[in-house]
Amino acid sequence: MNAEIIAIGSELLTPYRLDTNSLFLTGQLERLGILVTRKTVVGDGLEDLKAALAESLERTQLVIGMGGLGPTDDDRTRQAVAEVLDRELEPNAEAEAWLRERFSQFRRTMPEVNLKQTLVPRGGEWIPNDNGTAPALWMELPNDRILVLLPGPPRELEPLFVERFVPRLRQRAPRRALAEKILKTAGLGESQLEEIAAPIYTKYDNPQTSVLSSLGEVQIHLRATAENSGKALRLADELSAKLEDALGNHVFARGNETLEQVVGLLLTMRGATLAVAESCTGGLLGQRLTSVPGSSRYFLGGVVCYSDKAKIKQLKVPASTLKSKGAVSAETAASMAKKVRQAFGAKIGVGITGVAGPTGGTPDKPVGTVFISVSIGKRNITKKFHFPGDRERIRRLSAQTALDMVRRKLLK
Repeated sequence: MNAEIIAIGSELLTPYRLDTNSLFLTGQLERLGILVTRKTVVGDGLEDLKAALAESLERTQLVIGMGGLGPTDDDRTRQAVAEVLDRELEPNAEAEAWLRERFSQFRRTMPEVNLKQTLVPRGGEWIPNDNGTAPALWMELPNDRILVLLPGPPRELEPLFVERFVPRLRQRAPRRALAEKILKTAGLGESQLEEIAAPIYTKYDNPQTSVLSSLGEVQIHLRATAENSGKALRLADELSAKLEDALGNHVFARGNETLEQVVGLLLTMRGATLAVAESCTGGLLGQRLTSVPGSSRYFLGGVVCYSDKAKIKQLKVPASTLKSKGAVSAETAASMAKKVRQAFGAKIGVGITGVAGPTGGTPDKPVGTVFISVSIGKRNITKKFHFPGDRERIRRLSAQTALDMVRRKLLK
């Protein structure tokens, strides 16, 4: 069984309201072995709503609409369903009695406009809503299709769907198990990863593979389906193992762990400690490290040394290095990493210095030029990067890359 979700409401087409209901429903449906193949957001216009419903009902076995079941003029979901299915909207006495009782519990007289909420397309079944005044609807249609209509507010939709609809759908859904795997990678762009991974995953129809890119990180999502959970998991594991072999240590997580969590785990396993010296990132690296509970076991502290004076006074970076090589240089980054490691007595030190922009760049060191150094023992690993984007993107990429450099060092 496949499903489509239609989020209804003109407010969802503005920058001010986000549809979170579809995320909740997708998770619930996946647990039932029902795959969501499409999500649609449509405004309150009757013709637009009718078109969206008609198209989804033509394509899909299960259609879930949410929103537009209230008493106001712009709540047109029932009318749209009735017109698409060519069925009359009929008053439901049981729904009316339930709704009047709801208002009496609030110690209020029900406005007659709320009678609109008791109308049910012929052949439909109204479902009481214990957290609001808009009943839900369940309709069984020809060719084993099902239409579900839910109220829009999440506090109403979520318990209503779990309590009233999940048991019904569990009986109707085919026995199909889902298994998901996530591989998170660092150090590769999306196109670079695709060159490595695509020749492997394109040979598989099951699991399905999605490649998602975010700042400094590319994720591979695998979704396998089978008649039981054991077989689904074996299918996902098989492809996951092949991808991991090909991608090597670019893979930093096999689930939802963040890079800072992985670095923290590796530091703990190695019995190592870390200190950081930051210039252009302004404390962002330290913030990410300390966002992990228990990070005090391995993170000893950091210094934000933005100015040359601060680098000299707080870290004892030689003034001669700053004068001859500049604040944004491999030598300064290496000195920052070494000096902060010594200052805190840490096993590993990290130094970051660069030009985050939008001003301050030169022909030799344009905006986006960043030097990152990792100091351990008598060794320093220092690299030069050219990060694209605005100031915030450059800072975030710098922190992400520094974390990945520490991770790779700890793997050796």
